[in-house]
Amino acid sequence: MWSRRIVLGTLLLLLVLLVFQDGPAPHQRETAGGPRPPRGLPQPAVVSRQEWHADESLVREGPHYTGAAKAVFVHHTGNPNDYDCAEAPELIQAVQADHVEKDGWDDIGYNFLVDRCGTIYEGRAGGVGRSVLGAHTKGFNTDTVGIAAIGTFGEGTEVPKPMMDALVELAAWKLAPGVDPLTTVELVSTNAESRFDEGQVARLHVISGHRDSYETRCPGDVLYGLLPELRERVARLRDSAPGHAANSRLRPYF
Repeated sequence: MWSRRIVLGTLLLLLVLLVFQDGPAPHQRETAGGPRPPRGLPQPAVVSRQEWHADESLVREGPHYTGAAKAVFVHHTGNPNDYDCAEAPELIQAVQADHVEKDGWDDIGYNFLVDRCGTIYEGRAGGVGRSVLGAHTKGFNTDTVGIAAIGTFGEGTEVPKPMMDALVELAAWKLAPGVDPLTTVELVSTNAESRFDEGQVARLHVISGHRDSYETRCPGDVLYGLLPELRERVARLRDSAPGHAANSRLRPYF
Protein backbone atom coordinates (compact mmCIF):
# COMPACT_ATOMS: atom_id res chain seq x y z
CA MET A 1 0.00 0.00 0.00
CA TRP A 2 2.61 2.49 1.13
CA SER A 3 5.01 1.38 -1.58
CA ARG A 4 2.34 2.00 -4.19
CA ARG A 5 1.73 5.53 -2.88
CA ILE A 6 5.45 6.20 -2.92
CA VAL A 7 5.70 5.02 -6.52
CA LEU A 8 2.72 7.16 -7.58
CA GLY A 9 4.15 10.17 -5.76
CA THR A 10 7.51 9.73 -7.40
CA LEU A 11 5.91 9.53 -10.85
CA LEU A 12 3.85 12.66 -10.17
CA LEU A 13 6.98 14.56 -9.07
CA LEU A 14 8.84 13.50 -12.22
CA LEU A 15 5.91 14.64 -14.37
CA VAL A 16 5.84 18.06 -12.69
CA LEU A 17 9.59 18.49 -13.18
CA LEU A 18 9.34 17.58 -16.85
CA VAL A 19 6.48 20.03 -17.44
CA PHE A 20 8.40 22.95 -15.88
CA GLN A 21 11.63 22.03 -17.62
CA ASP A 22 10.04 21.93 -21.07
CA GLY A 23 7.79 24.94 -20.54
CA PRO A 24 8.54 28.49 -21.66
CA ALA A 25 11.18 30.40 -19.74
CA PRO A 26 9.94 33.13 -17.40
CA HIS A 27 9.58 36.52 -19.07
CA GLN A 28 12.76 38.57 -18.75
CA ARG A 29 12.62 42.35 -18.59
CA GLU A 30 14.37 43.92 -21.57
CA THR A 31 17.71 45.54 -20.78
CA ALA A 32 18.44 49.13 -21.76
CA GLY A 33 17.80 49.72 -25.42
CA GLY A 34 14.48 47.93 -25.49
CA PRO A 35 13.38 45.10 -27.73
CA ARG A 36 14.70 44.96 -31.26
CA PRO A 37 11.91 46.08 -33.61
CA PRO A 38 10.68 43.54 -36.16
CA ARG A 39 12.09 44.08 -39.62
CA GLY A 40 11.24 42.80 -43.05
CA LEU A 41 14.77 43.55 -44.23
CA PRO A 42 17.79 41.42 -43.36
CA GLN A 43 20.66 43.01 -41.51
CA PRO A 44 23.33 44.07 -43.98
CA ALA A 45 26.87 42.81 -43.51
CA VAL A 46 28.64 44.97 -40.94
CA VAL A 47 32.34 44.94 -40.04
CA SER A 48 32.51 44.75 -36.25
CA ARG A 49 34.57 46.94 -33.95
CA GLN A 50 36.74 43.93 -33.20
CA GLU A 51 37.40 43.47 -36.91
CA TRP A 52 38.42 47.10 -37.53
CA HIS A 53 40.41 47.04 -34.29
CA ALA A 54 38.60 49.71 -32.31
CA ASP A 55 40.68 50.90 -29.38
CA GLU A 56 38.43 49.84 -26.52
CA SER A 57 40.86 51.37 -24.02
CA LEU A 58 39.76 54.80 -25.30
CA VAL A 59 36.11 54.20 -24.44
CA ARG A 60 35.30 56.24 -21.34
CA GLU A 61 31.79 54.98 -20.63
CA GLY A 62 29.59 52.08 -21.66
CA PRO A 63 26.82 52.50 -24.23
CA HIS A 64 23.52 54.24 -23.59
CA TYR A 65 20.38 53.40 -25.50
CA THR A 66 17.54 55.35 -27.04
CA GLY A 67 14.34 54.60 -28.94
CA ALA A 68 14.14 53.01 -32.37
CA ALA A 69 15.33 55.36 -35.10
CA LYS A 70 12.80 57.94 -36.20
CA ALA A 71 15.42 59.62 -38.36
CA VAL A 72 18.81 59.11 -40.01
CA PHE A 73 21.50 61.80 -40.14
CA VAL A 74 24.04 61.49 -42.94
CA HIS A 75 27.58 62.75 -42.35
CA HIS A 76 30.98 62.68 -44.03
CA THR A 77 34.25 62.20 -42.18
CA GLY A 78 36.37 64.75 -44.08
CA ASN A 79 38.99 62.25 -45.23
CA PRO A 80 40.52 62.46 -48.73
CA ASN A 81 38.57 60.35 -51.21
CA ASP A 82 41.51 58.54 -52.81
CA TYR A 83 42.08 56.06 -49.97
CA ASP A 84 42.39 52.36 -50.61
CA CYS A 85 39.46 50.54 -49.00
CA ALA A 86 41.91 48.32 -47.14
CA GLU A 87 42.91 51.51 -45.29
CA ALA A 88 39.38 52.18 -44.04
CA PRO A 89 39.87 50.50 -40.62
CA GLU A 90 42.90 52.71 -39.97
CA LEU A 91 40.89 55.80 -40.96
CA ILE A 92 38.10 54.81 -38.58
CA GLN A 93 40.61 54.28 -35.78
CA ALA A 94 41.80 57.86 -36.34
CA VAL A 95 38.21 59.14 -36.22
CA GLN A 96 37.64 57.31 -32.95
CA ALA A 97 40.81 58.81 -31.47
CA ASP A 98 39.80 62.33 -32.57
CA HIS A 99 36.30 62.02 -31.15
CA VAL A 100 37.58 60.86 -27.77
CA GLU A 101 40.87 62.70 -27.34
CA LYS A 102 40.04 65.97 -29.15
CA ASP A 103 36.28 66.27 -28.82
CA GLY A 104 36.07 64.69 -25.36
CA TRP A 105 33.38 62.15 -26.23
CA ASP A 106 33.07 58.71 -24.67
CA ASP A 107 33.65 56.86 -27.96
CA ILE A 108 33.40 57.37 -31.70
CA GLY A 109 30.29 59.45 -32.32
CA TYR A 110 28.83 57.84 -35.45
CA ASN A 111 26.70 54.72 -35.16
CA PHE A 112 27.96 53.44 -38.52
CA LEU A 113 30.49 54.34 -41.20
CA VAL A 114 30.52 53.39 -44.88
CA ASP A 115 33.60 53.34 -47.13
CA ARG A 116 33.91 54.06 -50.86
CA CYS A 117 33.68 50.33 -51.67
CA GLY A 118 30.33 50.02 -49.90
CA THR A 119 31.59 48.26 -46.77
CA ILE A 120 29.61 49.08 -43.62
CA TYR A 121 31.41 49.41 -40.29
CA GLU A 122 30.06 49.37 -36.76
CA GLY A 123 30.75 52.70 -35.11
CA ARG A 124 29.76 53.47 -31.54
CA ALA A 125 29.75 50.40 -29.30
CA GLY A 126 26.56 48.82 -28.01
CA GLY A 127 25.31 46.42 -30.68
CA VAL A 128 24.53 47.01 -34.34
CA GLY A 129 20.98 45.69 -33.97
CA ARG A 130 20.18 47.89 -31.01
CA SER A 131 19.30 51.57 -30.67
CA VAL A 132 22.61 52.96 -29.45
CA LEU A 133 22.64 56.62 -28.42
CA GLY A 134 25.24 58.26 -30.62
CA ALA A 135 27.20 61.52 -30.42
CA HIS A 136 26.91 62.49 -34.06
CA THR A 137 24.32 65.27 -34.29
CA LYS A 138 24.42 67.85 -31.52
CA GLY A 139 20.93 68.26 -30.10
CA PHE A 140 19.39 65.36 -31.99
CA ASN A 141 21.03 62.10 -30.97
CA THR A 142 17.88 60.77 -29.29
CA ASP A 143 15.85 58.36 -31.44
CA THR A 144 18.17 58.83 -34.41
CA VAL A 145 21.06 57.03 -36.08
CA GLY A 146 24.18 58.67 -37.48
CA ILE A 147 25.84 57.25 -40.61
CA ALA A 148 29.13 58.71 -41.84
CA ALA A 149 30.42 58.35 -45.39
CA ILE A 150 34.20 58.06 -45.24
CA GLY A 151 35.48 60.85 -47.45
CA THR A 152 34.83 64.47 -48.39
CA PHE A 153 31.92 65.28 -50.68
CA GLY A 154 32.07 68.95 -51.44
CA GLU A 155 31.67 70.52 -54.88
CA GLY A 156 33.50 68.72 -57.67
CA THR A 157 33.54 65.31 -56.00
CA GLU A 158 31.54 62.16 -56.62
CA VAL A 159 29.82 59.71 -54.29
CA PRO A 160 30.81 56.19 -55.39
CA LYS A 161 27.89 53.96 -56.34
CA PRO A 162 28.84 51.19 -53.85
CA MET A 163 28.85 53.77 -51.05
CA MET A 164 25.43 55.07 -52.06
CA ASP A 165 24.07 51.53 -52.29
CA ALA A 166 25.32 50.78 -48.78
CA LEU A 167 23.77 53.98 -47.40
CA VAL A 168 20.44 52.93 -48.87
CA GLU A 169 20.63 49.42 -47.44
CA LEU A 170 21.71 50.57 -44.00
CA ALA A 171 19.17 53.40 -43.66
CA ALA A 172 16.35 51.14 -44.83
CA TRP A 173 17.28 48.56 -42.21
CA LYS A 174 17.84 50.90 -39.24
CA LEU A 175 14.75 53.08 -39.53
CA ALA A 176 11.96 51.95 -37.23
CA PRO A 177 8.96 50.14 -38.74
CA GLY A 178 6.22 52.54 -39.77
CA VAL A 179 8.57 55.43 -40.53
CA ASP A 180 8.19 56.88 -44.02
CA PRO A 181 11.60 57.87 -45.45
CA LEU A 182 9.89 60.36 -47.77
CA THR A 183 8.36 62.52 -45.08
CA THR A 184 9.38 64.58 -42.06
CA VAL A 185 9.67 64.00 -38.33
CA GLU A 186 9.39 66.27 -35.30
CA LEU A 187 12.39 66.07 -32.98
CA VAL A 188 13.06 68.09 -29.83
CA SER A 189 16.44 69.80 -29.63
CA THR A 190 18.45 68.95 -26.52
CA ASN A 191 21.24 71.47 -27.13
CA ALA A 192 21.13 75.17 -27.95
CA GLU A 193 24.38 74.83 -29.90
CA SER A 194 22.38 73.16 -32.67
CA ARG A 195 20.36 75.19 -35.18
CA PHE A 196 17.49 75.05 -32.71
CA ASP A 197 17.13 76.27 -29.14
CA GLU A 198 17.09 73.64 -26.42
CA GLY A 199 13.54 72.36 -26.07
CA GLN A 200 12.51 73.65 -29.50
CA VAL A 201 10.63 71.25 -31.77
CA ALA A 202 12.33 70.92 -35.14
CA ARG A 203 10.68 69.42 -38.19
CA LEU A 204 13.34 67.63 -40.19
CA HIS A 205 13.48 65.13 -43.02
CA VAL A 206 13.43 61.53 -41.84
CA ILE A 207 16.69 61.25 -43.78
CA SER A 208 18.58 64.48 -43.14
CA GLY A 209 22.07 65.80 -43.58
CA HIS A 210 24.11 66.93 -40.59
CA ARG A 211 23.79 70.53 -41.80
CA ASP A 212 20.03 70.41 -41.32
CA SER A 213 20.46 70.39 -37.54
CA TYR A 214 23.88 72.00 -37.03
CA GLU A 215 25.85 74.85 -38.56
CA THR A 216 28.20 72.85 -40.79
CA ARG A 217 28.85 71.98 -44.44
CA CYS A 218 28.59 68.27 -43.60
CA PRO A 219 27.93 65.97 -45.45
CA GLY A 220 29.20 68.08 -48.34
CA ASP A 221 27.20 69.68 -51.15
CA VAL A 222 27.37 66.66 -53.45
CA LEU A 223 26.24 64.05 -50.93
CA TYR A 224 23.65 66.44 -49.52
CA GLY A 225 22.29 66.92 -53.04
CA LEU A 226 21.81 63.15 -53.32
CA LEU A 227 19.62 62.89 -50.21
CA PRO A 228 16.34 63.13 -52.20
CA GLU A 229 17.51 60.13 -54.25
CA LEU A 230 18.54 58.36 -51.07
CA ARG A 231 15.09 58.88 -49.56
CA GLU A 232 13.36 57.55 -52.67
CA ARG A 233 15.56 54.46 -52.82
CA VAL A 234 15.17 53.72 -49.12
CA ALA A 235 11.38 54.00 -49.45
CA ARG A 236 11.31 51.62 -52.42
CA LEU A 237 13.51 49.10 -50.63
CA ARG A 238 11.37 49.17 -47.50
CA ASP A 239 8.18 48.86 -49.52
CA SER A 240 9.53 45.79 -51.30
CA ALA A 241 10.40 43.99 -48.05
CA PRO A 242 8.03 41.39 -46.52
CA GLY A 243 5.93 42.97 -43.81
CA HIS A 244 6.87 46.54 -44.71
CA ALA A 245 4.62 47.28 -47.67
CA ALA A 246 1.54 47.42 -45.46
CA ASN A 247 2.93 49.79 -42.87
CA SER A 248 5.82 51.77 -44.29
CA ARG A 249 3.61 54.74 -45.21
CA LEU A 250 1.69 55.19 -41.97
CA ARG A 251 3.37 58.55 -41.38
CA PRO A 252 2.98 58.39 -37.60
CA TYR A 253 5.44 61.17 -36.77
CA PHE A 254 3.82 64.31 -38.13
